[in-house]
Amino acid sequence: MSHAVATLAGGCFWCLETVFNQLRGVESAVSGYMGGHTANPTYTGICNGDTGHAEVVQVTFDPDVISYRELLDVFFTLHDPTQLNRQGNDIGTQYRSAIFWHTPEQKAEAEAVIAELTSARQFDAPIVTEVTEATTFYPAEDYHQRYFASNPNQPYCQFVVAPKVAKARAKYAARLKD
Repeated sequence: MSHAVATLAGGCFWCLETVFNQLRGVESAVSGYMGGHTANPTYTGICNGDTGHAEVVQVTFDPDVISYRELLDVFFTLHDPTQLNRQGNDIGTQYRSAIFWHTPEQKAEAEAVIAELTSARQFDAPIVTEVTEATTFYPAEDYHQRYFASNPNQPYCQFVVAPKVAKARAKYAARLKD
């Protein structure tokens, strides 16, 4: 089994982490922080906008089972890449849309997917997703890991996370783990 890593930011990490962990070929999806200027950031610092980090999910996957491009397809389904520094009511640079590439091939693939989505006019506004080289990944605090699975009745989870998970489960049913 081969391993590769993808790091993606698309708003609140609880949504992305939940969906990616359900896909065949994904070994783990870990909520965390990347792209800032502070070592060892905390959730409080992230939320205050003090660190410059984005909420990300770092996905370890088997590219023989699920490709990087397929992960990007799911990523662009789960959030609105046309919203600058926000997703819905979640506002701030920590909620920006970003692809943190780990290899030159990932960078090229991300740029190609964005160009294809733009050419196809997939979205009503320009895509603002950053394509940036990966930096240090800081796992989020333990209570953020598998948050939706542990807190399905929490209001944010019911109104924001659950609809995105349901949409992804319907669209990618053939790719879900048994």
